Amino acid sequence: MIGTPILELDTPVLLVDLDALEHNIGVIARHYAADRDADRAIRLRPHGKNHKAPEIFEMQVAAGGTVGGVCAAKVSEAEVFVDAGAGNVLVANQVVDPAKIRRLVALAGRVETTVAVDSGEQVALLARGAESSGTPLGVVIEVDTMMGRAGVRSVEQAVTLARRVVATPGLRFRGVMSHQVLRGPADRAGRFSEGGRYIERALAAKRAIEDAGIDVDIVSTGESWTYDVAATYPEVTEIEGGTYVFMEVPYAYMREFRFALRVMGRVVERSDARTAIGDVPIDAIGAPNGLPTLEGPDGVTVTGIDHHGVVLSGDADQPLGIGDPFFLLTHQQDVTVNRWDRFVGVRDGRVEKIIEAPARGCVH
Repeated sequence: MIGTPILELDTPVLLVDLDALEHNIGVIARHYAADRDADRAIRLRPHGKNHKAPEIFEMQVAAGGTVGGVCAAKVSEAEVFVDAGAGNVLVANQVVDPAKIRRLVALAGRVETTVAVDSGEQVALLARGAESSGTPLGVVIEVDTMMGRAGVRSVEQAVTLARRVVATPGLRFRGVMSHQVLRGPADRAGRFSEGGRYIERALAAKRAIEDAGIDVDIVSTGESWTYDVAATYPEVTEIEGGTYVFMEVPYAYMREFRFALRVMGRVVERSDARTAIGDVPIDAIGAPNGLPTLEGPDGVTVTGIDHHGVVLSGDADQPLGIGDPFFLLTHQQDVTVNRWDRFVGVRDGRVEKIIEAPARGCVH
């Protein structure tokens, strides 16, 4: 496949624009470069769920400005990246199953491993699994800043939970983490206002814990849309950035980044003058945040998608004919990449490399 022109590829196919990928990775690395020698400089903790590919993680680390480790949504995902050489790992989720805790403890025996908690019951379960290992398991307290799912809801809860972790053998208290999404204006002023408000909530918990006499090493808060916002807070040590690597349509307001991910398909049917059917099913791209966006031609939009294919509708006579290629942009790239075992890296219209995604499907 190496050297093959893009338009000769079998479809559907997931394409990664290598120029755009390298550009996006460079934006974050350059932004954090000026602070790399500071005592408490912010760093990127690449989120593995957004690309599932150790090769891309290695590109992020090589570019600089990272913690040298990875953020993972699941234990199985963390295992893939540690096997590939990640120097440390944060599982930004709660882990309570005894079998998973044993695997988490095994990871802690290999690299510095940290996991999130938001209740005393979770702490007790982790302690039970870690007590005989001889290797401390790191713990951060997740702070709910606006998502309404995991996370403590008050600084008092954060302090109480931090004290419990500190008093529990086998566990090592590391700090706090939070996650948030942008729901306000997508311009720079809106990002800084909304992002700052959420980051301050995480920092309030951090400061209360310190006031209780407990050291806080990690403040992991922020993501792609607040990479520059978080960098203005000296107390923040890392962001869990991932979307920026490939980008997605809802993040188009982040104009410093480029779309690096496309699913290419071909028209297989013309049901009428204005309607074409493409060979990209929902299984190949996903649509949790809405229908994918067609990247040209003008006047044609995606109006439906199912397990058979995608519907492309024109304002006038459809310019796409049977056999013609088309390119779709995703509205949630982590869901899209999780549908593929490998990505086709392209540059200058040809295949340059195949990127394996062994963390794909890691849901345990």
